[in-house]
Amino acid sequence: MSYLWQTQLLIIEFNLCFIPHTTEEDFLSFCGVLVAGSFQDILCKGKTIQNTFLPVLPPLSFPLTVFRNPVCKVYRFQTVDSKWMLVREQMEECTLSFSVPKQLLSLYMQEDMNRVQDLRELGELSPHWDNLRKEVMTRYGGIISSYQETLAELDKITGRSFKPSCCKAQKSLEFIPINLHTQRMRVTCPKKTDAFYDIVTVGAPAAHFQGFKCGGLQRLLSRYEAEKKSFSTAYQCIYYSPEHTAKAQEVLSTMSLLQPLITSLADQLLQAAHEHSSPGLRDALKNLSDKVRLHLHLSPPFTSIPLSLYYFWPEAAAIHKRWVCRHTCQVTSQTGDLLRLIFNSGDEFVQTQINCYIFVTTGDWKEQLCPLVTRLKECVMEVMEKAKRAMTFVLLQEAACSIPQGFLLQQRRDVVFSQALSALACGFVMRVYAGLQDEGFLRQLHLVGLVAQFESLLSTYSEEIGMLEDMEVGISDLERVVFKITEAKTDDLSDLQPLVCGRRGHFTVEVPLPQVVFQTLPEEIKEGKPLRVFPVLFNVGINEQQTIAERFGDISLQERINQKNFETLEAYYKSLSEKVPLECLPCFQTQTDIKELLETLGQNVVTKKRKNVEILWIAGTICRRLNGIRFTSCKSAKDRTSMSVTLEQCALLRDEHQLSKDFFVRALDCMRREGCRIENVQKNIRCRKYAFNMLQLMAFPKCYRPPEGTYGKVDS
Repeated sequence: MSYLWQTQLLIIEFNLCFIPHTTEEDFLSFCGVLVAGSFQDILCKGKTIQNTFLPVLPPLSFPLTVFRNPVCKVYRFQTVDSKWMLVREQMEECTLSFSVPKQLLSLYMQEDMNRVQDLRELGELSPHWDNLRKEVMTRYGGIISSYQETLAELDKITGRSFKPSCCKAQKSLEFIPINLHTQRMRVTCPKKTDAFYDIVTVGAPAAHFQGFKCGGLQRLLSRYEAEKKSFSTAYQCIYYSPEHTAKAQEVLSTMSLLQPLITSLADQLLQAAHEHSSPGLRDALKNLSDKVRLHLHLSPPFTSIPLSLYYFWPEAAAIHKRWVCRHTCQVTSQTGDLLRLIFNSGDEFVQTQINCYIFVTTGDWKEQLCPLVTRLKECVMEVMEKAKRAMTFVLLQEAACSIPQGFLLQQRRDVVFSQALSALACGFVMRVYAGLQDEGFLRQLHLVGLVAQFESLLSTYSEEIGMLEDMEVGISDLERVVFKITEAKTDDLSDLQPLVCGRRGHFTVEVPLPQVVFQTLPEEIKEGKPLRVFPVLFNVGINEQQTIAERFGDISLQERINQKNFETLEAYYKSLSEKVPLECLPCFQTQTDIKELLETLGQNVVTKKRKNVEILWIAGTICRRLNGIRFTSCKSAKDRTSMSVTLEQCALLRDEHQLSKDFFVRALDCMRREGCRIENVQKNIRCRKYAFNMLQLMAFPKCYRPPEGTYGKVDS
């Protein structure tokens, strides 16, 4: 077929997709053109419009810097009123599969290097603690070196935008999500506006290279905390909970921002004094006062320092009296006193400056103000240095109690989180671009945030239970991620690439938009308001291993995950209904109330029923009704995931677009045999066969079984 013919088809299809009301004659004529005279071949009997006949459209409003290498299939299906709908599948890779992990690796290394520098600056310690410090620094050095090697290997990879399932256990690719793809289904019906349904498919975030012999993160972390308590008792260390160490890390991070902030504001104050500008001086003093209040009164890390020192350090000094150097003990006691002094006198100090200098009309203002500004800077520096050493010593004790297991678990958690965040960032970008013209969606986005629903098909048996334990922690860690939408510097593709910043437990993903698009957003979003995402995970195993687990094993992990995340989803809906009018949510043909769907989901979660896939169906429906982001996962996002995605697409065609029930099974088989998902299998293992055998499929729910001839024994 000539290039000109492909171009003509592109124009025809593109025009149809953006005409809200197309006559049935035009629609059927268009379908006839697409199949080049073979319109009588009913697609759901096994015929699809192959890529050779169908040009690939660029993604709808998607930046090419994020989504690429599209695979497209088009089908014609009959509706209940004997009319025809055109269904288009488009599957794409996402560049965030590699760019997000590479950015995270750089941030991980920078954070660990900062920690090593903080340990060096602790000063002289007793021999015992000095040896522990050296060991901890050595461990950090090993992690940094390993991450540098991994980043160097990733930088060598060009042209590829996804990790095939056969590479899931490759060390150099362990931070990369497995088989991450986006999939969009576009439905065109006569006299109706086109409808779009998006889903992200990705292998379950898990540390395959490290293996699952001892379980996954959820089990390993629980065991680690218990062992750390007993270790601290045996070796006379203080046990610090994850909350305490996170608080210490927050203090260190905030203090690194405090010094340049206060210095800058103080310099502005002196400049205003030098210019004899009363309004400027008043504004500078107000800014300085506001920032001091913000960081020393309202910031949780700073307000909690005296309390944490009160509880921690008297005990620490008593236990380590023989070991801890005198200087460190002095730091801890003086820090609390000095911070309390700053807290109590901060408002009075600023007000004194105002009273003394705002109404001065003679003399050198700068000369009179300089001593107080110098005193403030010195005070802030003293607080910073002593509190920094105190918190660093807290972290040193915590690290000393956790060698080497704590560092190994941190590496595993870094790997799993990298995969999870890559998938979430991909889904967020896809969802935002799809909703840029939806005022209700944008309002929901900045007032409440979005729900991100992860569907998992992992079994609770053998290695897959370890994968599920990894995935649970990885998805949970996404709760502390926020997004910000920014204005791109230019419209170049390089400036539209999402950026990750922050540190462990506090990452922000910035999504740049072209200037023209950015200016149409609500003011709250344009001002950089952090946008939250509420991740929820629902798991139902469907394979033969799940049969063994249900009959002879333990499925309590799956039950606990589903119950916990149902409560999260219910709380999200309650918050959404209080802050956003329900009119902002999308309209669907099925009129079931969301509250009723939640009640049904809650009943299914507590019902003892084997392979209760209704949990997944209802959760997915609720997610779409809530404007959420849909994810589907199994071990490799290739086989079970393909069965789930195609089933969901056909269910949407049946429920929302009146797909004839007589054509449902044929449509489902057609998608599985000829659609984008079999192309996904081909991309991963270079074979057009799902990795199932007949014995395995006997254990699958019937609707998750592929058609004859599409499965067999292959390496996956």
